[in-house]
Amino acid sequence: MSDVLIIRPGDGADYDEVIPQLDAWWGGRSMGTILPRLFFTHFPPWTYVAGRDGQVIGFLSGFRSQSDPSVVYCHFIGIAPEARGQGVGERLYERLSADAIAAGCSEVHAVTSPQNRGSIAFHTRLGFVPVPGSWHPDYHGPGEARVRFKGTLQNRTV
Repeated sequence: MSDVLIIRPGDGADYDEVIPQLDAWWGGRSMGTILPRLFFTHFPPWTYVAGRDGQVIGFLSGFRSQSDPSVVYCHFIGIAPEARGQGVGERLYERLSADAIAAGCSEVHAVTSPQNRGSIAFHTRLGFVPVPGSWHPDYHGPGEARVRFKGTLQNRTV
């Protein structure tokens, strides 16, 4: 097994590899409906995959805001359980941040479920801060609570 991690733009074939594994990556929680194919086919250069030994072990899907072009938004980041804790998520955010800075963006936004303590800790460790009033009980529809985060891209290493 190689230790070389490759971060590259995602495409439709990557979606086909990720989607059958997605629910298992979340311990059986149904996640496929919040990751539509369109992120992999219509949002380059803002969707990335992390690969090792020809296998996709992580992804970050995002987009540049149409209402505020200074903001890039991370819609979903996922790492295979066996690859967690190895810096894959950080590397995906580094790539997103570098591309966003090059495009003139100054902020990156993200959301996560309030029950996802691992994601909250991960984003906090990367320097994201909760947006004031960030907990929204119906953010993604009735009963679909989310916590909103914001990170500044100036002088950002991740």
